[in-house]
Amino acid sequence: MYSKEIKIGKHTIGYNHPTYFIADIAANHDGDLERAKKLIFLAKESGADAVKFQHHDVSKYVSDYGFKNLGNKFSHQSKWKKSIFEVYKDAEVPRNWTTELKEYCEKIDVTFFTTPYDLDTVDFINPYVPAFKIGSGDVAWHAMLKKIASTNKPVIFATGAATLQEVSDAVSIISNYTQNFILMQCNTNYTGSDENFKYIHLNVLKTYNTLFPDVILGLSDHTHGGVTVLGSVALGARVIEKHFTDDTSRDGPDHPFSMDPKSWKKMVDDTRLLELALGSTLKKVEENELETVILQRRSIRIVKEIKIGDIIEKSHIQFQRPCPKDAISVNDIESILGKKLIKKIDQGDYLRKEHIQW
Repeated sequence: MYSKEIKIGKHTIGYNHPTYFIADIAANHDGDLERAKKLIFLAKESGADAVKFQHHDVSKYVSDYGFKNLGNKFSHQSKWKKSIFEVYKDAEVPRNWTTELKEYCEKIDVTFFTTPYDLDTVDFINPYVPAFKIGSGDVAWHAMLKKIASTNKPVIFATGAATLQEVSDAVSIISNYTQNFILMQCNTNYTGSDENFKYIHLNVLKTYNTLFPDVILGLSDHTHGGVTVLGSVALGARVIEKHFTDDTSRDGPDHPFSMDPKSWKKMVDDTRLLELALGSTLKKVEENELETVILQRRSIRIVKEIKIGDIIEKSHIQFQRPCPKDAISVNDIESILGKKLIKKIDQGDYLRKEHIQW
């Protein structure tokens, strides 16, 4: 029912393909186009397959009055020095940057993404992106889901702060338009606290795999380091999105919980090693184990002097390493005891078929 493989740019995404990494630059451009391009370059150099920004008209999705009348700032916003509206206003990507950002991404061979936060912006960014990312905050906004899914481009959508019913509804809506979508587990607490690890629930990926067979899975994550990434990949996720900056100590809403170039590269490198280690479901003796079969398995060895014509008894033998390929199996011991030795064998040597009268 759902697409097992999705093509985004030059990359094929799916369970049997390398994990796809999206560096979410988000507000970390700090209002500076050249800084935004610098972060694109650093993300590419650190192993990102794509970079992502956030396009929005803050007046269309943030109510200054509404936030001021909540009474307090909550969660990660509690540390923001400016008003909620002002912070989001500063985080806007000016629309006249879009072409230059897209062209710069093409120049250094990294895919350009951006998330639209209002319906009109979907139309604006459509010519610039090969796929759409829907943030967790809009997973229950059906009009946005329909608008994006109807573009007939692949859809990546995060499911933080959502119930399973809301996720199921979103999958149903999107799949009415396209089967090319990626379902991301997410937790939308952006405080960067280690307390958040107990809320990540990577095992939700198992639930998604059961409810939506063959759907491509991913993780949108805001914890420190790569632990959750490795866990999610082991559980089948093949798309990873994390925030990216060059300096996590910079002032701004997204810097503190972002990855820097060093930690991002380690995350990618560790994931590539994990992908090799995951291997296949076929259990067999591997090429690099062939010699250890000889070194670690046991053969039937003569530990007490025995002459041609003697009957082989338990006192003559021990089960010892190594075990050459032509050794009689230790599991055949009962068929050997009581047999006559017909060929000379040195003490310490292993029994072979030609030593015994069968």
